[in-house]
Amino acid sequence: MQNKHKILIVGGGSRENALAWKLAQSPKIKKIFIAPGNPGTAKFGENVNIEATEVAGLIDFAKSNDIYLTVVGPEDPLALGIVDEFKQNNLRIWGPAKAAAQIESSKVFSKKLMQDANVPTAKFRNFSDFNEALEYVKQEGAPVVIKASGLALGKGVTICQTLEDAENALRKIMVEKIFGESGKEVVIEEFLEGTEFSAHAFSDGKNFQLLPCSQDHKRIGEGNTGPNTGGVGTIAPLLWVTKENMDFIAEKIVAPVLKTLDKNGSPFVGLLYPGLMMTKDGIKTIEFNSRFGGPECESYMRILKSDLFDIFEACIRGNLNEIKIEWHDLFACCIILCSEGYPGNYEKGKEIRGIEEAEKDENIIVFHAGTKVVTNRNLLTNGGRVLGVSATGESLEISLERAYKAISKISFDGMYYRKDIGKY
Repeated sequence: MQNKHKILIVGGGSRENALAWKLAQSPKIKKIFIAPGNPGTAKFGENVNIEATEVAGLIDFAKSNDIYLTVVGPEDPLALGIVDEFKQNNLRIWGPAKAAAQIESSKVFSKKLMQDANVPTAKFRNFSDFNEALEYVKQEGAPVVIKASGLALGKGVTICQTLEDAENALRKIMVEKIFGESGKEVVIEEFLEGTEFSAHAFSDGKNFQLLPCSQDHKRIGEGNTGPNTGGVGTIAPLLWVTKENMDFIAEKIVAPVLKTLDKNGSPFVGLLYPGLMMTKDGIKTIEFNSRFGGPECESYMRILKSDLFDIFEACIRGNLNEIKIEWHDLFACCIILCSEGYPGNYEKGKEIRGIEEAEKDENIIVFHAGTKVVTNRNLLTNGGRVLGVSATGESLEISLERAYKAISKISFDGMYYRKDIGKY
């Protein structure tokens, strides 16, 4: 009889909830631990009170609990070098090493890598001096895109329609330091117009396999208005992305970047996520992430047919080219229920009702993002993005209809969500 394995998932958001949900279906897994996890992940394994960035504590836990494989969900521990440290301790772990994870943790590194790999992207300059950055913006004119170089929870990008907007953004990032050290350097890019969408690729460092394309909705307001967030809703797959588009993404974006990283001595093992834009001049790369997108992962896990554990194993063993990744012939969406005020200030501790009622529809899974349970067993809000309501259907329209019907059964004070996911 085949050995069953113990798995540790690092992270505590809806992405990790979705990974736990999917991994729990594998016949090769005996037990799942999630650090720190949330009330949603607790349904599929045991939550461990260790933060995702407490690398030493996670190593101790993996050693003392005979963990076969650790799976890293969020970007922060990857940027800290959790993969390198686990490997130094002879522990198996899925995710990119620190050098490769810079593709997300440093916008400057990422843009220079794209330049080296000849990847289609927006024209850019990087600055660490406020006055020089401001002078450049005045020369270039608006609209312009300003990005904090470091990690900023998906909120470090500002689309500036006027020079005044650009000066305000630079002042907040570089002078007021609203993102701390993440804003000591900025990237200023030309403004691209078009439709944003997401590609994801599993990689073993040399070989890769693309997932179907998905679309995230980053802006908080309906009609794609308001400030950027970490993502408030996704749909997958995208019918308007052609085979030719997928070939272009594989050959001109993913392959050259992976090849360049490998050549530079930092092969990327894990999940590479290029954020893309379909412009009048073709597909351009906006950014790279070193892990699954937030709401995208929740949609992907609902339509992934293959055993996720097998995919992680193939990435680590370097034989991803030898397995066939299969997908259900379905559409999926994930709509995020937010706290009023997100991505700005918001209140926590609001009681959540109706999840069980919503999940009576077998097509619905509610993933927890920012929730907590208190001693009297009530479920409370504990973040800006609170829940991800995911649905599947034979068409995109059916999946969206099911998701919104499920949302009508869920409530908490100040609950906010976009009612136009899939329309933009």
